[in-house]
Parts: sequence; C-alpha cells; structure tokens
Amino acid sequence: MMLYVIRHAWAGQFGDPRWPDDWHRPLTDEGRKRFRRMVVELAARGLAPRQIATSPLVRCRQTAEIVAEQLGGDPSVVERRELVPGSDLTGLLDWTRRKADHRDEMAWVGHAPDVGRMTAALIGDGSAWIHFAKGTVAAIRFPGHPAPGQGELRWLATAKVLGC
Repeated sequence: MMLYVIRHAWAGQFGDPRWPDDWHRPLTDEGRKRFRRMVVELAARGLAPRQIATSPLVRCRQTAEIVAEQLGGDPSVVERRELVPGSDLTGLLDWTRRKADHRDEMAWVGHAPDVGRMTAALIGDGSAWIHFAKGTVAAIRFPGHPAPGQGELRWLATAKVLGC
C-alpha cells in the first residue's frame, strides 16, 4: 500500500482576530494556488490516492479538496477526528485498515507536528523527528497495510523542492 501524508497548505496567520476559533482558519489565496501547482507536479509523478482522510479543521479540508480536484477521478474525501491536532495514529491506522486493501493508495491530511511524528513512527521506531513545511507531501510504501515501523519513505516533497 502507498500512503501519502500531507501537511495542510499555507493558511491564515494563527491568532488572526478574523478567526477567533482556529478550527475555521482557512487557506490563503496564495496558499491554494501554490498547493495546486504542487499537486499538479506530484500527479505527473504518480500521486493518485483513491481516498483522502482529513482533519476536520477548515485548512486541512481545503487542502484535501485541492488534492481531489486536481487529481480528477473523484477520490473521496472523508473527515477523521483522528487527524485533529494531537493526532491518534492508532485509531487512524485502524480506520485505514478497514477502508483499504493492501494495494490501495490513500492520503492523510493533517497538522504539524503530528504529520512529522506519524511519518517517523511509520518508517522507524518513532523517536525521530521529520520536519513538514506547510504543503509538504510524503509518500510511504508498505508491504501490506500500514503499521508502525513497517513503511519505507519513498519521497518527501516540498513546494521549494518542486519549484512551486
């Protein structure tokens, strides 16, 4: 199985009085444009999840919708509380095992530092730290269903690396 772990794209500034409830803080216009360019570049290189799990916070939902829109073929987007800040990796893995077979490609869209910690746990012993800039996408290959320490990091892409 291929799992893509994605940090939400560029959002409004934390603490901005326009969004007193951080759950509602949206992507910026520039963040949307820049992440769209990233998805186009990554799709040309094989990014193709059939299902996208996302944190229910607005900025993550918007990021997941950009992935779905740019890929076409209507990958489904589903909100998962396991991806809110302080993510529940065990719960997310259980859900993923129920929803996918070992040949599927899926994506999770979440927040830092959680996405870095989850990726580290999936490819190693969980004690490492992986930095995810906004909009970063990591591809992790598993021989079957995803499990801690069983993944192989195939690539990690940022907007800067892709020239977006």
